[in-house]
Amino acid sequence: MAEARKPQLFTIPSHKAFADTLVAGLMRRTAGDAMALARGLVLLPNNRAARAVTAGFVRASGGGLLLPRLVTLGSPDLGEAVGAALDPVDDPAPPPPAIDPMQRRMILARLVFEERARAGAAIDTAEAVRLAGELCHTLDQLLVEEVPPEALRDIDLAPELTEHWQRALSTFSIVLERWPVELAALGRIDAATRRRMLLDRLERRWRAVPPAGFVCAAGITDPAPAVARLLRCVAEAPQGMTVFAGLDLAMPQDEWDALGPHKPDPETGYARRSIETHPQFHLKLMLDRMSVGRGEVANWPGTAGPDAGAVRSRAIANALAPAAFTGKWTELKAEDRRLTGVVAAELATPAEEAQTIALALRGALEQEGQTAALVTPDRALARRVAVHLKRWNIDANDTAGRPLSILPPGTLLLALAEAAAQRFAPMALLALLKHPLVRNVPGDRAIRGAWLDGTRGVDRGLRGPRPAAGLGGITAHLVSNRRDRAAAWFAEAAGLLKPIELTCERGAQPLPMLLAVLRETAQALCGDDLWSGPAGRAAAEFLDALEREAGVGPPRIAPDGLAPLLRGLMDEVAVRPGSGVGHPRIAIYGLLEARLQTADLMVLGGLNEGVWPGRPAPDPWLAPRIRATLGLPGLDRAVGVAAHEFGQALGAPRAIVTRARRDAASPALASRLWLRLQAMAGDRFVRARDLEGWAQALDDPGEHAPAARPAPLPSPALRPRVISVTEIDRLKADPYAFYARRVLGLMPLDPVDADPSAAWRGTAVHDILEQWWKLDGCAPDRLMDRAHAMLEDERTHPMMRALWRPRLVEAVDWIARTVAEQDAAGRKVASAEGQGRIAVDGVTLSGRYDRVDRLADGTLAIVDYKTGKPPSSAAVRAGYSLQLGLLGAIAERGGFAEVAGRAGGFEYWSLGKKRDQFGYIESPVDAEGKRDKIVTDQFVGIAMEQFRAAAAAWLTGDAPFTAKLVPEYAPYAEYDQLMRRDEWYGRD
Repeated sequence: MAEARKPQLFTIPSHKAFADTLVAGLMRRTAGDAMALARGLVLLPNNRAARAVTAGFVRASGGGLLLPRLVTLGSPDLGEAVGAALDPVDDPAPPPPAIDPMQRRMILARLVFEERARAGAAIDTAEAVRLAGELCHTLDQLLVEEVPPEALRDIDLAPELTEHWQRALSTFSIVLERWPVELAALGRIDAATRRRMLLDRLERRWRAVPPAGFVCAAGITDPAPAVARLLRCVAEAPQGMTVFAGLDLAMPQDEWDALGPHKPDPETGYARRSIETHPQFHLKLMLDRMSVGRGEVANWPGTAGPDAGAVRSRAIANALAPAAFTGKWTELKAEDRRLTGVVAAELATPAEEAQTIALALRGALEQEGQTAALVTPDRALARRVAVHLKRWNIDANDTAGRPLSILPPGTLLLALAEAAAQRFAPMALLALLKHPLVRNVPGDRAIRGAWLDGTRGVDRGLRGPRPAAGLGGITAHLVSNRRDRAAAWFAEAAGLLKPIELTCERGAQPLPMLLAVLRETAQALCGDDLWSGPAGRAAAEFLDALEREAGVGPPRIAPDGLAPLLRGLMDEVAVRPGSGVGHPRIAIYGLLEARLQTADLMVLGGLNEGVWPGRPAPDPWLAPRIRATLGLPGLDRAVGVAAHEFGQALGAPRAIVTRARRDAASPALASRLWLRLQAMAGDRFVRARDLEGWAQALDDPGEHAPAARPAPLPSPALRPRVISVTEIDRLKADPYAFYARRVLGLMPLDPVDADPSAAWRGTAVHDILEQWWKLDGCAPDRLMDRAHAMLEDERTHPMMRALWRPRLVEAVDWIARTVAEQDAAGRKVASAEGQGRIAVDGVTLSGRYDRVDRLADGTLAIVDYKTGKPPSSAAVRAGYSLQLGLLGAIAERGGFAEVAGRAGGFEYWSLGKKRDQFGYIESPVDAEGKRDKIVTDQFVGIAMEQFRAAAAAWLTGDAPFTAKLVPEYAPYAEYDQLMRRDEWYGRD
């Protein structure tokens, strides 16, 4: 065994460009010997770091160069990457292969599912898979920290642990007992175990036979014990060196000692709490596990690339001091708090923040050769910035990638699963049919166009309350609403979707079967284009892995659990752009991708609490006390790592920190990192006022000239000459709304899958009463049967059945009893649901009545059904709500074919509640004009006078159609946006 030498430990401070400085030092050590450089090996944390170092070598060489071997410790192919170094003669047996991640997830999901069911706390398959993902994370932490799972048996469950934690720990223990059996049966091991075995084999091999060339471990911050042992081995190798990123050598010793990790007090048995949230904690833990002191670490010689100067590192270190030592800020010298080159931008909203960042990145391109990068954990902010940059044709890809669940192939699979689970409810069905990948054949736009035309027809046919469930219900609804063309087109779509509908109708079933029919249906809808491109390939690989391994998961899954399961798994699949894609001088990084990266300008975005640093994800399996007892990392350690990434990115020559004062839903709190910078720097915390102003000015429309109150004047030829009795109020109170509806022909559309509105309930009641008249002749004993038939119809909205049934039944019973009582008194139903028209002063007045009764004296009573409150007497006296009087006028002039005669009664039959019962009669008239009502014999005349005046002004005359002429009688808002109401209302 080679004799160990003094460890060669170095650090590159945060104010230097890590990759360029590392490369410069390595090239200096090889003294220009290209073969010596090529024989070297550089260990790096991840693939992004490897690309950064590769780019550093390219910049430093200025030409051709044989690179050293770059190996990432996080790679699943670690053994293959280091090659012959892992082939020692004394250990010929390679470690067993690692279990496939999806197979592991599904097996653990089955174990969780079975244990929860056995404990009487059954969960669905989607939740089992989610919990299995958290279990994988916790199990990996145990393996990485080399904590034997058997240690769980030795934990003393304190009484203060809640029942939830005790149950979770019990399930966790049982699963861990069964998991090794599952692995042994497969001949596999956990990936974390295999990685540890490979690292330990490599460490043993290098101690026995040191590498022939140099070995450099650079920028590795993972303090896992196996990693620490390897880094110690590398540092002691004859040509080895370990280079840390941003290890603070100038941090006062008392602050350094306060970080921990602390050993238990021999008297009390308790240890001081470690400051895991500090950016130096994980580096100190690494040194402790390497059994080296900070004093043994030296600064890496030389520098290259962007350099902000040592004063920046001092300011960063002071800003990120442990909380107990921040009192020193008041005593710091000016040079120790100087943040020259760092500015802050605080914006009102995330949209403004994204605009500001895009402007800053775009501005960097104005300087030749300058590079700029955005670093943020907020993926929504990153996507916004990328879209804003496209304004200047800058394609800045987010190297952190985007989750498959929000990319077109992922959203297509989710839309299909949700539509099938909801039995093709209108909203889910239309979202699927309109998806951009459906029938989008490359090179043939006609196919997509025809598909969208058919979808629009179905969309129009599905406006209003939900039809009966299933594809058959959709077809029947289209046919019943005389949407024959849409129904004919929908037959094609229904044929493609029928297999998955039939599968889902069978209820819970094996997951592989559901996935297979989902894949085949998606293929039928989209063709091969669904699986093309990076996102399509990722979707294909994901679905293939899930379908292949689903058989070892939970036994069955309900159709409504498929979409949540897919969404949860696809959220974890990051689709990244290929290498070489995007602008060469602009980059967008997540925190992991930003490690060891630098640029002339670094923008640190999303500095709000809960975003940077993010909120620690809870562990549903192990309580914090249990984690501490086992020696697992605290949940807050990720905060310290995020703070370290912040300090590294802040070391660029020019840096901008940004935040928005609110998020999408509420005011946001500034990040503790932002507040520390602000408190430490004081008046040196400079705001980028010019940049903030430019962002606001970029989309400023200039002077706002609000629209005037519209009052269109169409020519007489365009003015309608036919009007219904229900449109008179709209014409008089809001002429513009009448104009938009009748002259422009702009009819408002009902929402898709609408909740039962008052208008819909009114239509339903009228349908019941119409059938009662046409089929039963208004026989009182048949009305209740009609009501029950409507409520039991599968097309009736569930809310109607659940909430409106008692009220409707009581009101319908009141109608039947009242009609029977009136019939006995000599009042007979003469006609119902009829319509007619008359000509008055060159205008045709049409109307539809709900019911007309023949009174004992031979006169007619006009009846109008209301599901709510009837119009008030004040509205009638003001000249509105005169429909009953106008219907009486049509009846008196012979406009109704079914009934004619003098109108002697006008009644509203309301199904509303009054005097503790549902159903009552209200009349706008009185024989003697009592209670401020119109005299009965004058009602028809007054209604006709009002109609003639309105018709003379707007239909046969030239009056302008002024918007909201009488607002108090114009409550509907369908055309408010068209008339730009908010711009002029209250000013005129």
